[in-house]
Amino acid sequence: MVRKPVTELTLEDWNRVIGTNLTGAFLTAKHCAHLLRANRGSIVNIASTRAHMSEPDTEAYAASKGGIVALTHALALSLGPEVRVNVVSPGWINVDPDAVLNEADHAQHPAGRVGTPRDVADAVTWLLSAGFATGTEVVLDGGMTRKMIYVE
Repeated sequence: MVRKPVTELTLEDWNRVIGTNLTGAFLTAKHCAHLLRANRGSIVNIASTRAHMSEPDTEAYAASKGGIVALTHALALSLGPEVRVNVVSPGWINVDPDAVLNEADHAQHPAGRVGTPRDVADAVTWLLSAGFATGTEVVLDGGMTRKMIYVE
C-alpha cells in the first residue's frame, strides 16, 4: 500500500494502486464475462473495510477499494442474471504466520480475535454457493466497523 500525504502522492502512485486494485478487477470481469455467462458463473471481488473507513495518507488505497465495492454492484446488474457478482471486504486479517499478536489485538474485535486467511476463504466459498446473493458486500472484520470507539 502506498502511504503518503495526499500532497506528496504522485499521479504515478495513484494510477499504480488504482490500476492494480480497481482496473484489474474490471479487466478480469470484462474478459471473462462471456465464459461466466455461458457457465452461469460467479465473481467474488475482494475489497477492504477501507472502502468505508480510513487512516491518514491512504487515499489511493481507500478509493480503489471503494471503487471495487461500486464496481461489484454495477457488474451484478450488468451481468445478471447469468452471472452473480459479490464482494468481500476484509478488515484486519493476519496474513503473517510469524506475526506476534497480543491479547489487546484480539480483544479489540467484537468477535474476540483478529481474522485469518481461512475466514476470507470461507466467506468467498459461501458467496460462490449462495445462489440468491448478487450485488452483496460481506464486511468481514470481526465486528470492528460496528464498534463505537471513544477516548477515555
